[in-house]
Parts: sequence; C-alpha cells; structure tokens
Amino acid sequence: MDEKGYLTDGQGRLVPTDLVKDIDKLRDQTVRAIVGNALEMREMVGNFKRRTMEDILAFVGTSAEQYGVNLGGRKGNLTLTTFDGRYRILVAMADRLSFDERLRVAKDLINACINRWSAGSRSEIRILVQDAFQTDKTGRINTARVLGLRRLAIEDPDWKKAMQAISDSIQVSGSKQYLRIYERGENGEYVHVPLDMAAL
Repeated sequence: MDEKGYLTDGQGRLVPTDLVKDIDKLRDQTVRAIVGNALEMREMVGNFKRRTMEDILAFVGTSAEQYGVNLGGRKGNLTLTTFDGRYRILVAMADRLSFDERLRVAKDLINACINRWSAGSRSEIRILVQDAFQTDKTGRINTARVLGLRRLAIEDPDWKKAMQAISDSIQVSGSKQYLRIYERGENGEYVHVPLDMAAL
C-alpha cells in the first residue's frame, strides 16, 4: 500500500517508493486493480444470491397461500422451471456432517474385526478399511468414505456394532444452501449456467 511516498513490503516494513523498481510498482498496481474488481464481483454475486433467494421464498410463499398452507423454514430442495421449459432454477440444501467420539469406538471395533479376519491373510484388507479413517490436511475425516463402510454387507456382530457406532456418531454441524441455474440446450438437456470463473 502506498503511504505518503512509501510502499509496505511483505514483512510490514515501509519502503520509499523511489527505492522500489518500476516493474514492482506496476505489478503491485496491476494486482490491486484486479483484486479490487474481484472483490466488487464477489459482493455483486453475494447480493444476487440473497435477492434471488428472497424472490424464490416470496414465490413459494405465494404459491403455498393458494392452498392455505404456511411453509416454515428454508429446509428442503426446490426446482422452478419457466413456462416454456427453457430455464430451470434448483435450490438445494446440503448438511455438513461431522463425527463425535463414537467414531473412535467404531474404528477400534473395526480393527478388532480385521485382526480376527486377517490372521494368515493379506494385509491389503487392513489398508483398504483404514483408508476410510484417514484425515486431510486440515484434520477432517472424509465423511463419504466412512459412511461408505456401512454399505458393506458384513454380518459379523462386531462389524455391525461398529456400523451402529458410526451411525450414532454422525452430527449435523451446519447446512449450506446451493443455488444452481440451468438453461436447456438444443439437445433438450439442461446445462448448468456457471457463476464461478473456473467453469467459464
């Protein structure tokens, strides 16, 4: 940032602008201009989403009033389509799941099963199951992998206890609302209208 003839460097020190190379000044200006535009766009997209959700909720309320029903809350998925079918809006709610301490109980039960089953057999079975409990860089467990274990049709009593422990350990840590807009293409299939730069 330029402060009275100075630029602040990456360590927070004030450097006189006449000691900063022209290319470094130009880089700084270019990045600041682009980021400034991006921050404006972020605010515009945020406002668009808020206004859109308000419009959709108002419409749903109007539609429900025709039947004397008062729909409470924002939970649930919803699809709205234009009369000609060209455009479609999808509102989806997704719960963020986490696990409590009972997941550790499930892991110990599963390990006991593996120790019993794998006597004299290959070690790959242990790696496959334990992979479900691996954490990412932020220390979070992949919920899809853990929940995928429940689809295995294993009748062992300890395994069933472990699967019950997994089910009991699931906690809803929050919900996120998704808004997706689609346009029907020439082939009749709906194509997502991307609002993120990576998809453009």
